[in-house]
Amino acid sequence: MTDTSSIVRNRIDSAERAIKALKDAPDRLIEIAETVRNTVLSGGTILTCGNGGSAAEALHLSEELIGRYEKDRPPIASICLNADPTALTCIGNDYGFDRIFSRQCEALVREGDILIVFSTSGNSANLIEALKTTRSSGGRTIGLLGRDGGEAKTLCDQSLIAPGEDSAAIQECHQVALHAICNCLEP
Repeated sequence: MTDTSSIVRNRIDSAERAIKALKDAPDRLIEIAETVRNTVLSGGTILTCGNGGSAAEALHLSEELIGRYEKDRPPIASICLNADPTALTCIGNDYGFDRIFSRQCEALVREGDILIVFSTSGNSANLIEALKTTRSSGGRTIGLLGRDGGEAKTLCDQSLIAPGEDSAAIQECHQVALHAICNCLEP
């Protein structure tokens, strides 16, 4: 029989350790938030993507930008590349799963835009391809990553790497980061 109390307390402790590490080194997040803010002010679009739980985080950031976070403000141009199942299945069927995001980046990324990828490992082939395509299209790349940043770290102009091996704690750090970015974009 599982000890529910221990499981819940361990989950909270893991999240607390990960967020404390983020709190102890805020400079990368500050730089990322400033880059996103400057991109928005210069008319660029924020594109986001991820897989699984990270796809939910990518969608969350885009919807907060297009809608609103805490205050009324003009909508911010943002596209979540994992939000359209018809595009994902069409591209996946015709070009393969590794190209589901890069094909969209070919069509959408312009100089002055940013692609923000969310990944707990930094090693998903479809994210790697999207980062490469974005760079070749003149866009900038940002990674909200985990573990050691994986291959994505080398393809990101800026990255925030959440510490540890615990995917849930990494995603909890990414939640704090995406909300901080949203806070920086509101008057």
